[in-house]
Amino acid sequence: MRDEQRALVGKDECKLRTDFRMNVFKPAVVVTGVAGHLGLRLLPQLHDFSVIGIDLNPPKTDQPLRFVRMDLGEEGSCLQLIHLFRETRPVGVVHLAFVLDQVRMGVFDLQHMWQINVAGTARVMEAISVANRDEGGIEKFIFPSSVSAYGPSPQPLSEDSPLQAHTYPYGMHKRECDEVVQQRAPALRGCSVYILRPHIFAGPSVDNYLVGIFRGTPSGRSRSAARMRAKGKRLPCLLPFGEQYLQNRVQYVHIDDVARLIAHILRRGPEAKRITILNVAGRGDPLTIARCIKLSGCKVIRVPGQWACKLALQLAWRLGVSAIPPEITPYMTGQCIMTADRLRAFLGSEYEVVMRHNVEEAFVESLAGVVPGVALAKSAAE
Repeated sequence: MRDEQRALVGKDECKLRTDFRMNVFKPAVVVTGVAGHLGLRLLPQLHDFSVIGIDLNPPKTDQPLRFVRMDLGEEGSCLQLIHLFRETRPVGVVHLAFVLDQVRMGVFDLQHMWQINVAGTARVMEAISVANRDEGGIEKFIFPSSVSAYGPSPQPLSEDSPLQAHTYPYGMHKRECDEVVQQRAPALRGCSVYILRPHIFAGPSVDNYLVGIFRGTPSGRSRSAARMRAKGKRLPCLLPFGEQYLQNRVQYVHIDDVARLIAHILRRGPEAKRITILNVAGRGDPLTIARCIKLSGCKVIRVPGQWACKLALQLAWRLGVSAIPPEITPYMTGQCIMTADRLRAFLGSEYEVVMRHNVEEAFVESLAGVVPGVALAKSAAE
């Protein structure tokens, strides 16, 4: 990093620390992965907390917080966290740090990805365990797992359904982390543990594979992808022949609703039981793939089968045109629908205050800038 870049980062960190001192009389909350999409959407919801944000780089935000640079993929981060928890005495820890998009994050080595995702989660929990053993005070640990931890399934999934993610590294890491959190929860000494299993994030700021499929953005790092983006070209949606693939259903959840849910949990009293597991999906009915195609206006190319879909994704990945990994094929061509009755019961009268968007509204907002006005008009009219 050049000297001027170091100076700029140092200035940002100084500003964030100064802003944090203004909030010393508020209860402290630690948020890992604070510079990610969900972290940035969560910060405005935490105005009544002093936020300590952890990430590799400072978040691009005007929200007050203390920023701490830390790589949870490194073994030494556990000791750093223990010192930080002892110093700041947080009432809650929200663990958002996780690698989803290998291309955007520049993490192509799967072992390195595992160290950040799975080992990093274990390090955070170990640090909470030590801090609570010594002084106590951390009352809540919130970990967003994922619908991908379940793996594709033809049947609606409840929180008691087995976690069977396979093939797709992100899904397998979420499954493993989910299991790690459940196993280690009793060792957190008086800390209530919340495992949220949100469906696919949606919203204008969201960038993930199962939104990108319908946006058609050439998300790779090659020059060809850059030229395509500059010209506003969209990649087609690949789908095997057969009506059943068009009728497969998909759910989305608005990222702001997930942020409100996390903030709601931080404000409510601790749970009587040690672990609370909640499926999190947008309100209302799922969308069919056919409906998603219609709303997005994307071009569809039908291919002979799932093997052809995977082959095309492999080619686009190798050419650097798309950042969508070929391992996601079973999730693209299958379905994974969850029930969220437990979430509704958990929130009670606050359900519609927290979960404000239905599935279609969340999906349509994800199309902003791709088909300006068209998707919104279709959604309102039909």
